[in-house]
Amino acid sequence: MSEFQRVRGFHDIFGEEAKKFRYTANLVREKLRLYNFEEILLPVVEYLEVFQRSIGEITDIVQKEMFSFQDRKGRWLALRPEGTAGAVRAYIQNKLYSKPYIKLFYEGPMFRYERPQAGRYRQFHQIGAEVFGSIDPMVDAEVIQLVYEVLSQLRIDAVIEINSIGCKVCRPAYREALVEYFNHIEASLCEVCIDRKDRNPLRVLDCKVPTCKEAVKEVPKMVDFLCEECKEHYSKLKEYLSKLSIPYRENPNLVRGLDYYTKTVFEAVAVEFDLTVIAGGRYDYLVEELGGPPTPAIGFAVGIERLSMLLKDLPMEDPLYVVIPFGDVMDYAFLVAKLLRSEGKRVELSYKRGGLKKQLELANRLGAKYAVIIGEEEKAGGFYTLKYMETGEQLKIELAPTW
Repeated sequence: MSEFQRVRGFHDIFGEEAKKFRYTANLVREKLRLYNFEEILLPVVEYLEVFQRSIGEITDIVQKEMFSFQDRKGRWLALRPEGTAGAVRAYIQNKLYSKPYIKLFYEGPMFRYERPQAGRYRQFHQIGAEVFGSIDPMVDAEVIQLVYEVLSQLRIDAVIEINSIGCKVCRPAYREALVEYFNHIEASLCEVCIDRKDRNPLRVLDCKVPTCKEAVKEVPKMVDFLCEECKEHYSKLKEYLSKLSIPYRENPNLVRGLDYYTKTVFEAVAVEFDLTVIAGGRYDYLVEELGGPPTPAIGFAVGIERLSMLLKDLPMEDPLYVVIPFGDVMDYAFLVAKLLRSEGKRVELSYKRGGLKKQLELANRLGAKYAVIIGEEEKAGGFYTLKYMETGEQLKIELAPTW
């Protein structure tokens, strides 16, 4: 056993898990391409203040879960715990607001010092997408449509939950109503929520402690406090979702865990494990709060580990060809392997030496469907022998004259 072990909360991804991970990520990326999102490559490290100002200083992420450190000049930096804050920083710094609107996506690891759980480690991977520059609820509906199509294509049974958490106009009155309600039921709240109720009462609605979940069942609903603009926006969103035939469930207690959200918030919750696999919402003030021009925006993030863990079956892999050389034929073996790969075939050039029986055993262990046998006769005749591993049938395949 090695004396070195991986750090707790970090995870090696290999074998079938890696195949599911990559298949899921590629499918999401392709769906984003079809919706005309363009990729932006964001740094893993940002100044700590980027996250403090955007996520909120009294959120669990900033208070408890950040991997933060000082550089040699004493500046505080942090490994990104989520992608939106960095995307907004990049949007402002690179003056991407010169366009009428822009749709961006990014992929990579995120870092949170939290208790490792199913599909979520201290280093986890997300694909995030952001739309900057439009307040139209049609954008919200199309983003949710994209999420729904990803889930459908992966054949994952999930429920899309939606809510509106209002804006600067209507949320203060709701906040007061929440504080008053929580003051009356304080004895039923956990210690964390007792601390939250005055500073950030919406976060109490997101608590997973059973007593708190029970206590907030009769809590006032944000939808009853929405201003006319937010009410119209939410009504239009639901109308669009119905027209798109996208099933959804309204969850009046859905708030998301970050301070920057406004109006629309949504989650895709996998039925099998009751896990959130995709989530997002609108954040119409964040660009301005971080120093940019007033810019409405909406985004979401896909948890790749969580989503890929729910995959039942992967599509059939391309068959494997194992090229087996005998004698002084390596130049020809390289040529044949190159030819097969140029035709789009998955090829393994055997690194082992030995008799045909051992080489075929190796091909079998590697999961080959075909063995490509190359000896002096094949080289001299300009062909290769193709052996079907399942049936033992063999064919002589001539190379094209250009080879």
